Amino acid sequence: MLSGGKRRELGFLKHIGPWISMGIQADAKLQFTPQHKLLRLQLPNMKYVKVKVNFSDRVFKAVSDICKTFNIRHPEELSLLKKPRDPTKKKKKKLDDQSEDEALELEGPLITPGSGTDVLYIGPLKGSIYSSPGLYSKTMTPTYDAHDGSPLSPTSAWFGDSALSEGNPGILAVSQPITSPEILAKMFKPQALLDKAKINQGWLDSSRSLMEQDVKENEALLLRFKYYSFFDLNPKYDAIRINQLYEQAKWAILLEEIECTEEEMMMFAALQYHINKLSIMTSENHLNNSDKEVDEVDAALSDLEITLEGGKTSTILGDITSIPELADYIKVFKPKKLTLKGYKQYWCTFKDTSISCYKSKEESSGTPAHQMNLRGCEVTPDVNISGQKFNIKLLIPVAEGMNEIWLRCDNEKQYAHWMAACRLASKGKTMADSSYNLEVQNILSFLKMQHLNPDPQLIPEQITTDINPECLVSPRYLKKYKNKQEKGCKKQMITARILEAHQNVAQMSLIEAKMRFIQAWQSLPEFGITHFIARFQGGKKEELIGIAYNRLIRMDASTGDAIKTWRFSNMKQWNVNWEIKMVTVEFADEVRLSFICTEVDCKVVHEFIGGYIFLSTRAKDQNESLDEEMFYKLTSGWV
Repeated sequence: MLSGGKRRELGFLKHIGPWISMGIQADAKLQFTPQHKLLRLQLPNMKYVKVKVNFSDRVFKAVSDICKTFNIRHPEELSLLKKPRDPTKKKKKKLDDQSEDEALELEGPLITPGSGTDVLYIGPLKGSIYSSPGLYSKTMTPTYDAHDGSPLSPTSAWFGDSALSEGNPGILAVSQPITSPEILAKMFKPQALLDKAKINQGWLDSSRSLMEQDVKENEALLLRFKYYSFFDLNPKYDAIRINQLYEQAKWAILLEEIECTEEEMMMFAALQYHINKLSIMTSENHLNNSDKEVDEVDAALSDLEITLEGGKTSTILGDITSIPELADYIKVFKPKKLTLKGYKQYWCTFKDTSISCYKSKEESSGTPAHQMNLRGCEVTPDVNISGQKFNIKLLIPVAEGMNEIWLRCDNEKQYAHWMAACRLASKGKTMADSSYNLEVQNILSFLKMQHLNPDPQLIPEQITTDINPECLVSPRYLKKYKNKQEKGCKKQMITARILEAHQNVAQMSLIEAKMRFIQAWQSLPEFGITHFIARFQGGKKEELIGIAYNRLIRMDASTGDAIKTWRFSNMKQWNVNWEIKMVTVEFADEVRLSFICTEVDCKVVHEFIGGYIFLSTRAKDQNESLDEEMFYKLTSGWV
């Protein structure tokens, strides 16, 4: 029989036993806090929403819950980023930040993750376009109209008598135009590659919780597409995902996070103008027809018919037993220091992944004057439509670095075929690959959108009043025109250029225009490269390491030029020395790459590499559920 004191002592030990087993000491400070707290989340469209998130969940799980709420498929492509600070505004007060954020608050209620009834109201409600949590279909039933991105069936068909069916899903799938140049002017714009690299310091660790990473309640975090590998983009299921991806691309171009030519900028501006107009029309039509019923059986049968017929698949299959080849006269240039020599014309043949150069067509049966294998090379376009310049820059890996070769084509058609072949060869693929013809068509479409209208008088004068070029063009190009013209003339001049480009895209549907914008963004030379400041083993100065979906790139910090490229397909393993914070990557042929990240935790770089390896394992025939444990094994470094 235990005395009362002994019983109390045993009871105390029973309560504190679990804490002792976790290594908690007597002097430890324990904080008791709710699991679910509010976050102020900035979406890719720069609008803020308030969501309730489980702060004890790993970030990867929290993002998955958020994306399920917002009806965004493939949440593994997104993550959370801490808001970068503008170094030019060091003394900016918190009140200024708060007022700037409030100006971008998203209107309409949004449901919170993991909740069936808890609705957060974000700002005053205007109209009836707001988001509900549903329409996340694991059975892959078509959800959206592939033409304008509107919901394919009324919400009652999904939620029955639930209160959630009262919502009209749509605001996250609707592009909201920039209303004032002042909004664009207040945004942080990276001035150099080093500024772009510093933004990536803010990525949260996906394998740790928000609480572990000292995220506070009501803190503003950025939800962004982190990995530039967008799987199975389909307008029937991904209207919200496509719109948010379009918005991230739009802001990247306007804030000059990615470089583009003047012709490309006018094309992007024309697509923005077109999307803004169609978004307003679609919203109005959707409000007027919100009660319209859709025969879902007919819609399913129509979709099945398209699937069985194979859509718009080319009927020209060719001989599947042979690998296509290219042969034509191409001008070739091999730049060297202090050289004055220009392009020299060769008869070039493209077979498999190699280009052979002959002095003439008649000598093509003999030994080539030059031969280059493009497997693993960097391919960069250098195009000017108005100047009829169609160049392809190749950086071909060799033992001592990269060999630079320039190819000059005579016209768009020749350029499209050779550029497509070069891109496939860099990935180790030949022109027999099923994506070759599609790549050629995408390049031709991209060039066509940049054509200027030969007769500007065809532009209707009455529509020039509803366009504000200062909200469609990046500051760099606005400044260029400002130097040429007075303010009024400058606006008219840019407006005329945008409307000329608009005629090339005026017949596109809303979803098609967004998809074209995304594809054009993906065609830019700098697309998909995430930069980090690094010091390589044996190097004396800071350089950049660029991580793309299929390769690592060692880059010059001042110019951004590629010094050396390594493909993930040749990678044997990678690991981190956590004591000295060094990342080591081993490739085939006993090539080893080691570097230390100077401005960011090496865990961020490790997660990018592992994340892209994880994304490369996805396949359309797989179940939609994510293998979280595999993601953690590839990215956490210690699971």
